[in-house]
Amino acid sequence: MLKQELHIALVGNPNSGKTSLFNALTGLNQKVGNFPGVTVDKKTGTLHLGNGSNTQLIDLPGTYSLYPRRADEWVAYKVLMNADTDVKADMVLLVADASNLKRNLLFCSQIIDLKIPVVVALTMNDLASKKGIIIDVKGLEAELGVPVVLVNPRKNKGLTELKNALAKYGKNPSAFNKEDFIDNQKMAPAAIAAVQSHFPELSNYAAIHYLINHENFPISDQMQETIEQIEIDNQFNPTKTQAEEIVQRYGHIRKIMQKNVNEPDPLEQKHFSDKLDDLLLHRTWGYLILFAVLFLLFQSVFWLAQFPMNAIEQVFKQFAGWLANNLAPGWMEDLLVNGIVAGMSGIFVFIPQIMILFGIITILEDTGYMARISFLSDRLMRKVGLNGKSVMPMISGFACAVPAIMSARNIENKKERLLTILVTPLMSCSARLPVYTILISLVVSNKYYFGFLSLQGLVMMGLYLLGILMALIVSYVMKWVIKIQEKSFFILELPIYRAPRWANVGITMLEKAKIFVTDAGKIIMIISVLLWFLSSHGPGNRIADVETKYALLIKQNPSEEKVLNKHLSSEKLQNSYAGILGKTIEPVIRPLGYDWKIGIAIISSIAAREVFVGTMATLYSVEENDDSSLREKLQSAKHEDGTKVYTLPAAFSLMIFYVLAMQCMSTLAVVKRETKSWKWPIFQFIYMTGLAYLMSILVYQIFK
Repeated sequence: MLKQELHIALVGNPNSGKTSLFNALTGLNQKVGNFPGVTVDKKTGTLHLGNGSNTQLIDLPGTYSLYPRRADEWVAYKVLMNADTDVKADMVLLVADASNLKRNLLFCSQIIDLKIPVVVALTMNDLASKKGIIIDVKGLEAELGVPVVLVNPRKNKGLTELKNALAKYGKNPSAFNKEDFIDNQKMAPAAIAAVQSHFPELSNYAAIHYLINHENFPISDQMQETIEQIEIDNQFNPTKTQAEEIVQRYGHIRKIMQKNVNEPDPLEQKHFSDKLDDLLLHRTWGYLILFAVLFLLFQSVFWLAQFPMNAIEQVFKQFAGWLANNLAPGWMEDLLVNGIVAGMSGIFVFIPQIMILFGIITILEDTGYMARISFLSDRLMRKVGLNGKSVMPMISGFACAVPAIMSARNIENKKERLLTILVTPLMSCSARLPVYTILISLVVSNKYYFGFLSLQGLVMMGLYLLGILMALIVSYVMKWVIKIQEKSFFILELPIYRAPRWANVGITMLEKAKIFVTDAGKIIMIISVLLWFLSSHGPGNRIADVETKYALLIKQNPSEEKVLNKHLSSEKLQNSYAGILGKTIEPVIRPLGYDWKIGIAIISSIAAREVFVGTMATLYSVEENDDSSLREKLQSAKHEDGTKVYTLPAAFSLMIFYVLAMQCMSTLAVVKRETKSWKWPIFQFIYMTGLAYLMSILVYQIFK
């Protein structure tokens, strides 16, 4: 009888069409999380086989063989070896690329030898036909001893036949071919028998993997020592055994291919993808096209996101205004308006950028160009401790570091992924733009060179370039400091160019937005409420005394109520915990050319950099949207000794500080989520703040 709940593991080589098949089979009936202990996406979906069963399809990360190197490959490996304590698979749905069958059959043959019931879904058949490849499916099925079904998930072809095969096989798993694909007993018969005496359920091939990778399996310490002793007693050599296995497998695969697959001479015709690569991977044109694509990517994220972001901000602004007008004044109203609603606004305003960025990245991945970007940029990135796959997160950081850091998951090497996460926030995100704009307008004249080169624009561009340069320098230094010993391999398959799967693009956009809101959003809300408390409360009766003072002044001068309310807000902020902290840190920031008001702005903008302008507007008692008035106030601001606050050295120092400092709680929250530790976001905050402080002092002293 069919089990009440059947779990099917979906596996296959990267770029074999696995994701397309998963989406076609499950539609929107998907859940996304993380595999226990690692930041690797765990996708599960409900699959309806038409027999009343509750079938779960588990999409495992793509892998080339049962010899894992990357974290995501280890996830798939442990599930297939039945060594994952949380994820179990009753059978396997293996996706094989018909246009590259020889390589795909290696992984298929290994799974067959694990004696797991398996059904093969043969994809990319249209591409195989274009290449002149003809496959005898029935003959292939007979040779492998498992069902083989032709499918085209993009056009929903073959899905019914595939579901029927899964349902039929699920009812009768004992029909699985018990023959080994290769003679595993030839490699280490005595060692295999010794392992099977302790684990009789293991196949010959699974026993070999216990000999090679038992340290990674959840077995007792005593059993670990027992297997170690079996290796010693039988002089088991894992490298030699693996080499013998691969030779045997490809020998058998070669015979199957000769008998069942008719392939044209590869030199006879050049595929369209190869011809296009001659241009896109060209030493000169390739880089020019790459820069153009990245420029359009950045502009699209920045330009397209501003409309929904403005709409979201307007909705929350109106909602906050409605609450303020309809709730009784008091701490509860203040908490709801300036704490909770403000925090929610800070979460939801990022969603358009996250969705647009991941939508465009998914399009680039689907079309096959993402792999080319990584290939072109690998040489430069490797010199500073990164690799080609670090480019997209770093470029994406110009829009927002939050989705950029989330997109670093596709970097397999732990050290290179960590370095990418640590330096990506140095890219000047869109939240820094208001700060740059107001400060540049204060101290840089609106002068043009050659009639079109704006001096202010050049300074702005210099700030962006500084972020890139510092990211490369910091990465170069940290690659010697971070002690993660893992060899870096940049092995990248260049997939063929294809049209994007729009349904997959939409699903990915929704998934990433949901993950951000549910995971990072929790931390952002807590921090927002904490900052509200620090900004609206003070020690003793200081806040109450200020309110009493201004209540009397307003009563005496009702015509000046609006102006007095602005001064009230400013003085309340000065006497709040945040204001007191600003006064406290003034001796520390004075060497940078800042006063206590800038100190408060720096503290308040820890939540988000764009808060700087609003904080300064409150401190200087002007309307937040009255930029000209704010500029006038800032230009006339003076220290207690009568000297100007916003001089050229001080403004440049502050710009450098905002280029380099970590002032985004959303980013820190996402870093914590991606690294699964507070260690790295704390380290990131300290190193970026320290670097910003030292560079700002240096700039201030140079221009002073």
